[in-house]
This record gives sequence, structure tokens and C-alpha cells, in this order.
Amino acid sequence: MNAQKALSSLTTLAVGGPAKKYVVATSEAEIIAAIKAADDVGEPLLILGGGSNLVVADEGFDGTVLKIASQGFTVNSENTCAGASVVVQAGHDWDDFVHHTVLHAWSGVEALSGIPGSTGATPVQNVGAYGCEVAQTIASVRTWDREKSAVRTFTNHELKFGYRDSMLKASTVNGSPRYVVLTVEFQLLLGRMSAPVKYAELARRLHVEIGKRANSLELRRAVLALRAAKGMVLDPGDRDTFSTGSFFTNPMVSPAEAATLPDDAPRYPAGDKVKLSAAWLIERAGFTKGYGLLGEATENTYDAGTPPRAALSTKHTLAITNRGEARTEDILAIARLVCAGVERQFGISLVPEPVLVGCAL
Repeated sequence: MNAQKALSSLTTLAVGGPAKKYVVATSEAEIIAAIKAADDVGEPLLILGGGSNLVVADEGFDGTVLKIASQGFTVNSENTCAGASVVVQAGHDWDDFVHHTVLHAWSGVEALSGIPGSTGATPVQNVGAYGCEVAQTIASVRTWDREKSAVRTFTNHELKFGYRDSMLKASTVNGSPRYVVLTVEFQLLLGRMSAPVKYAELARRLHVEIGKRANSLELRRAVLALRAAKGMVLDPGDRDTFSTGSFFTNPMVSPAEAATLPDDAPRYPAGDKVKLSAAWLIERAGFTKGYGLLGEATENTYDAGTPPRAALSTKHTLAITNRGEARTEDILAIARLVCAGVERQFGISLVPEPVLVGCAL
């Protein structure tokens, strides 16, 4: 345990003040013991995995930050009828697991290649990309219920998955969950062909039709290339990757609200709702790639000749990036300006995707 650990060193955005206490747990027993130790004395608890979906206040976190670092996965069963049942430890690196699924010819999550963070975080947010969500392959999630002080397992149905949402997320407040994920069980098909390709950009790159399958290894390579081109694969030498990935979710609106937008606004059917493109809204509201702040965080001054502390990615307007000296308040200032601009232009409210800890838009 280390006191005053800088959270900026533990998150992909590289901002955030110190943690009062910092604990690393490498096993289920250590995870539960650390949670109970904090809860027994009423100390605030923040759960940290890969740090890729957190924005922590400059003041830091006045409590225990628990880094879940459990590793490995176990194959419960593998047969041609049911496929592979694989139980993954919560702290295991997500992309490492995805890579293993491709190498082992387990199909279903290859389109989620390159997403940073830990496996235990994926069901909380119902992580998704390129037409795939973890909800499509998760069989169950084993958790520690902090209110009942007991292990509890949830089936896929009980997790109430939605767009970037779940029951686990709904029961989390300020980064402190009721249910702490211990393991995630995936049910994957056997074979070297991917799940049906649903995303047009990916289908074009693979030269297949929408709904058709591709070789899983080729699809993984294509996804990694697409993500890298958008600054969505971590690279210490590229400031565009110092972000939380997409900072805003794609808005889900009623058909009537969608009808008020210009004819060329992207629209995607989503049950009784219509999914919009947050990137399109941001760009049409006047925020270009590389848009950033200089001076105080409240100023809206951008000079292309001087690198800002925080800015929209130069590759993708959905990401807000730390250009090297940003504070949390700089990141939030960009987000607030973007939200206000989209609201003013289109009457659409953007919702942040990362967890905001000790801060708000």
C-alpha cells in the first residue's frame, strides 16, 4: 500500500490528483479483503482497473483506490456444440484476452480488439465497438456485493445490458460500485471466422458484405489499424492516445428529435430510439480536430501555432486528449464547451462516457 499515489500515473488520460491510500490486489481474496477493510471504517472506495475510463478530479481521491490486478483465465468447457466457456479474472488485460481468443479460435470478441483497460470493466460499461458489444458474449459475472458482504453471480439477463450501460454501472456512484467484478464468464463460438461484420467501415476494409464473416485474425488486424488511425490504441509517443477513448456516447433520441436534424445527419435504428453520431454533431457544431484551449481552463482561445494543454484529438473529434501538461479541469473545460456548442446548435445533450470522479461537467 502506498500513500498519496498520483492518479495521473494510473490513468490513460494522465490527469488526476493523489489517492489518500493506494492498494494493489492480485487475487480474489486480496480484492475482497481490501474492499472490506475500506468499508469497515466507512472510507470512500474507488475501483481501478486499467484506468482507461476514468476522469479524476485535480484534488484527487480522499479514500482508498483499489487497483484490481488479478490475472489469467480458465477454460471451463470447450466443445463443438456449446463452444468455449472461458472465465477471465477481472484484472486481466482486455486486449490480451481478445488476442488469446483469436489464437485459440474462439469467436465473438475479435471486433473489440485494441480497447484498453481490464476485463472486469467491460461488463460495467457494456463495452462495444464496430458493431459488437460484450453483452453478446458474456454468460455471467461474478461479483462481491458490498452491501450484503457476499459473493454474488449475475447472469447475462440479470445484468440488464443497454447501450454503454448495465445494472453494474447503474449501481455505481462516483466510481464506487456496489458490486465489484471478480471474474467474467464468456461463451464463445469455436472457429477461425469472426462473428458477422456489422460495421460498414470495417466491412469495406475487409472487402466483405455487411453481415458476412471474415477471418478473425484478419479482422483483428483491421480493427487495430482503424483504431490506431483514430488515436484509439495506446502509444506513449502519440499524445492523441492520452485520452479516455470516446469522451461522449452517441446520443439516443426519439424519432421526432432525430427528424429535426439536417438530412445528412447519420441516423441508426435502435429499437424505439434513433442513435445519432456524436462525432458528426461535434464537428457540425464547429469543433474541429485539434480544437483546444490555451491560458486558463475557462478560456476559449485556440491558436493553431501553439500547442494547447488539452484538445480534441487531431485524429478523432470524440476524444479529448492531454497534450502534455493538462489538468483535469482543462479536460472538463473542453468537454463543457463541446456540450454547450452541440446543445446550442442542435438541441441535443451529449453524455460523457468515462466515469467522472469528484468532478462534473
